[in-house]
Amino acid sequence: MQRLIDLSTPVKTGHFRWEVDRRLAKSHDTGAGQATWAGWNLHAFTHMDSPRHVDPKGFTTDAITLEMTVGPGAVLDVSDVPANTPIEAARLEAAGAHLQPGDFALIRTRWDERASIDTPEFWLNAPWMTAEGSIWLRERGIKAVGFDFPQDHCIRFFLTGEKRPPLPEHVTHYHLLARGVIMFEYLCNMGALEQKRNQVIGLPVKVPDSDGAPARVIAIEDAA
Repeated sequence: MQRLIDLSTPVKTGHFRWEVDRRLAKSHDTGAGQATWAGWNLHAFTHMDSPRHVDPKGFTTDAITLEMTVGPGAVLDVSDVPANTPIEAARLEAAGAHLQPGDFALIRTRWDERASIDTPEFWLNAPWMTAEGSIWLRERGIKAVGFDFPQDHCIRFFLTGEKRPPLPEHVTHYHLLARGVIMFEYLCNMGALEQKRNQVIGLPVKVPDSDGAPARVIAIEDAA
């Protein structure tokens, strides 16, 4: 027996940051069956980033194979990190002794249990990754990484109205994504994970020649 854990944030209308255009293209009222039309930013809710997102010469979704987003996963539990606190390399190292080259790293803060993604508090009070922590992950040879919090401190500028910061301040995008580590953002429900190692399946929607795509991410654990 195995446990399947869904790590994906639902796509909902009415989010204060991301506009979702959802409507019925046809309905049962007309006798034509029902079909829903929806559109939203590909970098909203749970999604995958390809390097083209930050590098004009980076590869797009066309180059991302199943082997790059599916495989052994390691949960780095840093859920003891306080709000508004940087996640340093030392904290990751203490949580990641089991991390192996080629892993899909899951950085678990359980931030979604402390603040709702539908509120400004989720964005303004979250912990964040440091450049050193991002480099530490890359040097471990991971192939993909997932975060359950807004992992770059400067993401807050979307709410504060500050000028968009330069790419190096988006430390995970600069030190991981731009160097070929596939990123999955805004995961949730990591508190349901019981084991340090698992299998992770990250399946982005097959949007050709894109800088990213919505994704469904699950973890598979062996039953005790």
